[in-house]
Amino acid sequence: MASHIGKLPVAIPAGVDVAIDEGTFSAKGPKGTDSYVLPEGITGKIEDGHIILTPVDDLRPTRARHGLSRSIIASMVQGVHEGFSKHLMIVGTGYRVVAKGKGLEFFLGYSHTITVNPPEGISFELPNANEVIVRGTDKQAVGQVAANIRKLRAPEPYKGKGIKYADERIVRKAGKAGK
Repeated sequence: MASHIGKLPVAIPAGVDVAIDEGTFSAKGPKGTDSYVLPEGITGKIEDGHIILTPVDDLRPTRARHGLSRSIIASMVQGVHEGFSKHLMIVGTGYRVVAKGKGLEFFLGYSHTITVNPPEGISFELPNANEVIVRGTDKQAVGQVAANIRKLRAPEPYKGKGIKYADERIVRKAGKAGK
């Protein structure tokens, strides 16, 4: 019995070239290139514009890696075709961000500024001084960089000051007076 997720084929969009060579999957698209080594016990083939992964045996660890591999490959194909992004908002009086070379310099109410440089394959966009958009082709890397930026000054529950995701809702607490 194979993984339910792993059995689903991954559609290859127009403009994306994929190849499976000796257990290594690679994808090249308009946003960049990426590769992934298929785990032992998983084979793949390209058929009718779709990527199909199949487990060699029916052991439980192989089934688990089967679904995981399919999800990673689907994210890679989407990443090289469209890319991924995370939108962060900076809330608070005097809190802001400015571009400094390829990196960012944050003013977050500390006695010093904090500089964040992008890792390989990640870029930053600043629509204004209170917004940051993290972009890249690797879903995991984009999410991790956004989480690291958010961690610099996580939103606090009383006034909502800090760095938050654009779609995040901060649950507010009543102050000392209990209003």
